[in-house]
Amino acid sequence: MVERKKLLLRLDPAVHEAMAKWAADDLRSINAQIEYALRLALEQVGRRPTRSGDDSAA
Repeated sequence: MVERKKLLLRLDPAVHEAMAKWAADDLRSINAQIEYALRLALEQVGRRPTRSGDDSAA
């Protein structure tokens, strides 16, 4: 398994609340939901990350 990078992230409380609601709707943790949203954004701008065992739906 690939070691995950750790990151301190400061969010506006309203953004955190919206992410938490979205995560709950998708049955994900907030951390997994943030990674999912980042992957969606990267794909939209043509910068999809590549790595073996890519599980972008998790």
